[in-house]
Order: sequence, then C-alpha cells, then structure tokens
Amino acid sequence: MSETGTQADAGTADDAVRGEALGTAPVPLSVLDLVTVGSGSTASRALATSVELSRLAERRGYHRHWVAEHHSMPGVASSSPAVILAHLAAHTRRIRLGSGGVMLPNHAPLVIAEQFGTLEALAPGRIDLGLGRAPGTDGATAAALRRTDTLNEGADNFPEQLSELTRFLDDDFPDAHPYARIHAVPGPVQGPKGRPPVWLLGSSGFSARLAGLLGLPFAFAHHFSARNTIPALDLYRQSFRPSAVLDAPYALIGVAALAAEDGTEARRQVLTGAVSMLRLRTGRPGLIPTPEEAEAVERGFAPAEREFVAGWLGNVVHGTPDEVRTGLDELQKRTGADELMITANAHGGEARLRSYELIADAYGLPRLS
Repeated sequence: MSETGTQADAGTADDAVRGEALGTAPVPLSVLDLVTVGSGSTASRALATSVELSRLAERRGYHRHWVAEHHSMPGVASSSPAVILAHLAAHTRRIRLGSGGVMLPNHAPLVIAEQFGTLEALAPGRIDLGLGRAPGTDGATAAALRRTDTLNEGADNFPEQLSELTRFLDDDFPDAHPYARIHAVPGPVQGPKGRPPVWLLGSSGFSARLAGLLGLPFAFAHHFSARNTIPALDLYRQSFRPSAVLDAPYALIGVAALAAEDGTEARRQVLTGAVSMLRLRTGRPGLIPTPEEAEAVERGFAPAEREFVAGWLGNVVHGTPDEVRTGLDELQKRTGADELMITANAHGGEARLRSYELIADAYGLPRLS
C-alpha cells in the first residue's frame, strides 16, 4: 500500500479477514483496546482515549482496532463493545473495527446479530465479529448477566449458539426451523448480502479446534495465556478445513507490548498493568494504578506476589522501540502468527498512544492521509 492509498476494500471474504503487512513489519499489526481506566481518571476520559487511539491507528497503518467485553472490572470501560464500536466508526474512515471479543454465552444470538448488523450498516465492509465462550468476568457477575446459575451450560452449548448466530447473520434458517420467519435487522433480508466476518477467540484448545473445523479465522489470547499459544495454534492449523470464508488458516495473537523512549520508563508503565492484574487475580480489582502507586506497591510485595508480577512482565514485550520491534519479530517467528494484535495496558492514555506511535515508527509504517 502506498502512503496515499487506503486499506483494501472488503470485496471478498479473504480481504475481510487477511491484512497487509506494511513497512518492515513481518505481518499486519493491529490494536486490542481494553479501554483502561486509570486512577484519578474517568470512563469518559478512557473512551475519549479510545477515539484518539482509533484515529492514530488508522493514520499509522494498523489494520484493525478491536475492543473486548469485560464486566464488573473498575479498571476497564469496555462492557458494551457494540456501543463503543459505533462511536469509533463515527470517528474513523478506513480501519477495521471489531470485538475481541463479544462473549457469546452472555447474549442471545439474535441480539448479537442485530447489533453487528447495525454496525455493518453504519460502517460497511469494516466490521469484525470476534466471539468468545468465556464470561469475561467472575462467576457471580456472569450469573447476573445470564440470569442463570448454570454457567457451564452456555460454554458447553457454544457450537450450537454459534450456528444459530451464523444463521441469523446469513438469514438462512431452513424453512422448517422455528426461527425461519425471524430476520435479524439490519441484515440480509434488507440487502445487500454482506455481513461481518466471524472470528473465534480463545485461550485454550477448544475454540482453536472449532475454528479450524469450521474454516474460520482464529485469535489467540497470548497476552494472558502464553504457555498455550503454540499448542493452540498448532491445533488450529491441524484441524483446519477450507471453507467459503478461508482457503487456508489465518491466526492472529493478542500480545501485550509497550514502547517508550527510555526502557526504564517502559518498565514503569507496564508495571501498572501488572499490579492491576495481580489485584484482579487476588479478588481486589480496582482502577489502574499510577506508576508511582505501582512502584510503592511493588516495594511491599510478598514473595508470591513478586513471582506473579515477574511472570506477568516476562510476557509483556516492553522497552525502547527497537527492543519492542525485536521482541515482536521474535514472537511472530516463534509462533508463525499471521497478525499481531497489540494491547498496551498502562495507567495513562498518553503513554499508550505514544507507544503505538513509537512502534509504528520502529517498523516504518506509513503515515496515511
């Protein structure tokens, strides 16, 4: 793509899935946005930062910008991906926007089909529907969302829910089906026939195998399940069957990465996310701490806490722009990922935005008009 060009139109199924590597990047680079809320900030500020990030990502040649569904977590403001994506669509022109992901068991398939049909009507040809089968929260919150205590039921029925959702998106229930006369609108019944491509997301082998068997693109959560990355990607590729969507496997991985002009500053910034995750994992969720707060907490770590944070930071590619580029290149080579989706978890929006700019510069990504 030239610096004055635009990203490829989603004229075919493959175009809607596969990205284009720009600059010296080995594969397309994308953005995973958790809409983090830092100590002393607000959800309004976090959402405004997401708009800034989507514009930056579009301007600097990132392929897509996804937001993730999380609930009852004070440190994130992304409980409603469809609402956020509609807002981002209104402030961008080219970049693909999507869910990374919507947690299918939390919702009726018809509701998701209508939400993403609406998004597709608002931003034709640039919406992705990424689906997960986890609740995106703790068990009690999941029960409140689903109005049931049988939480395993939703995950166990994921393939059936996915099939129902796909039929609503395609408007193709068999004539004898109870839902044959129900239409997801906006949708194909109103024309045209295009709809968002469906991705399966996962952090283990279940969705990897299912995505392969169905011939769908697959996104793996390397940023919090690194030890499972290569086994899951291998399983996806081994299970893959060509489909109308893809003739060959296409897998992206979510990777935590943050660049700063100075390596020490980069470590200070990613420590805030590590401390936030430690608090979440130990039942004390809160806003993302400032670097100063995180360093104060670190000084008082118990051995088990220090071990957890060290392990977490070991999975975050951070440092100077050159160090981050090297780390991302090595990760892509090791995993064979077809796309890297970068999430930069830090306290402040300024540090996150600067990181994406520095990474784009490190790879020589074009500045698009």
